[in-house]
Amino acid sequence: MTTAFDPIDLGGTRLANRIAMAPMTRSRAYGPGASPTELTATYYAQRAGAGLIVTEGIQPSVVGQGYPDTPGLHSAEQIAAWRQVTDAVHREGGVIFAQLMHTGRIGHPSLLPDGLVPVGPSAVGAEGRVYTHEGPKEFVTPKELDEAEIRQTVEDFAAAARGAVAAGFDGVEVHGANGYLIHQFLAPNTNRRTDGWGGDTEGRIRFAVEVTTAVAEAIGGHRVGLRISPGNPFNDIAEDTPGEVYEALLERIAGLDLAYLHLMEGPDRGLTARLRKVWPGTFVLNPFTYPQATGPDALALVEEGTADVVAFGALFLANPDLPARLAAGGPFNSPDPATFYGGDHRGYTDYPTLAG
Repeated sequence: MTTAFDPIDLGGTRLANRIAMAPMTRSRAYGPGASPTELTATYYAQRAGAGLIVTEGIQPSVVGQGYPDTPGLHSAEQIAAWRQVTDAVHREGGVIFAQLMHTGRIGHPSLLPDGLVPVGPSAVGAEGRVYTHEGPKEFVTPKELDEAEIRQTVEDFAAAARGAVAAGFDGVEVHGANGYLIHQFLAPNTNRRTDGWGGDTEGRIRFAVEVTTAVAEAIGGHRVGLRISPGNPFNDIAEDTPGEVYEALLERIAGLDLAYLHLMEGPDRGLTARLRKVWPGTFVLNPFTYPQATGPDALALVEEGTADVVAFGALFLANPDLPARLAAGGPFNSPDPATFYGGDHRGYTDYPTLAG
C-alpha cells in the first residue's frame, strides 16, 4: 500500500514524500522592488522536509499584484533575491516550486504604480474589499484586457517561469484558482466576453490553456503544475456547474505532460473523482476540510488512491517539521491567524520544531 511517506517522481524530480506545503500568502516581501528577504529564505528552508514546497503567490508582472508586500518575479532584482531562498531550501534537501499568481481584478490602484489599475477579462468589479496600507478599500471595476494585453499577459507568465528557473526553482505552479485572473477567465460571472476569449466553454478555457502552454514551452512541462479550484466562490466567483468546463480544460492540457495538477477541493468529492479520472498525471489534492484546517486524517487520501500527493496549508505554516510530526502522530502547534499576513519573524519563523 502506498502511503504519504513514500517517495514519488514528479516530472523527473524525486520527492522524498507525498506531503506538500500548500501556497500561502504571507505579505512579507520587504526587500527592494517587492522581493523576498533573508527571513523568507529561513521560512522556506525550515519547511524543506516537505516532499514539495509551493511558494506563496508571486506576481508575474507589476499589474499582477493584488495585495500589499507580495513578491514578484519580473525583475533581475527579484530573481536574485529568490536565489537565496531556493539555495537555502536546496541545502536542506528540499524541492520548491514558485507559484505564479496574477490577481486580475482583485486588488486596488493604490497597490500599483504609475497610474495602473487592476485588469480582468471583463469590466466587472468584485464585491468586497481588499486590505491596503491605507486600510481596507472597495474593489474597483477592472480594465478589460484587450487582445494585445491578453497576449502580453500570457508572455508575462512565460517570462516569469523562465525567471523562476534562473532563480533556482525546481519548477512553477500556475495559479488558476481562488478567483484570480485565470479563474476569472474560466468563470461565467467574471468573463462576459463575446470574442474568442469567452462565451462558450472553449472560449472560457482558452486563457488558462494558453498560459499553461506558454509556461510549459518556456521551461518544459515536467517543471510545471497547474492549480484549480472548481466552484470555489472565493473573491466573488460564481460557477454553478463547473464540471464541464474543468474537464474540457484538463483534456486540452493533458498532452503537455505537466508535473502535476493541484486541486483545491470544494465540498463535491464526486467532482474530485471525475477530474482525477480525466487527469493522466500526478494528482495533488488540497482537500476540503472547511471550517477546519487540513489535518492528519488527510494522509489516508493517498492510501485510498484519491490523491498522489496531499497539500497542507495552515498546519504547515505552524509546524515547520510537519512530515516528522505527522509520522509521530503529533503534537502539533496551533497557527496564529493574527500573524498570517505581514509582520516580522513572529508567527513566521519562530514556530518550534519537535527537536526544540
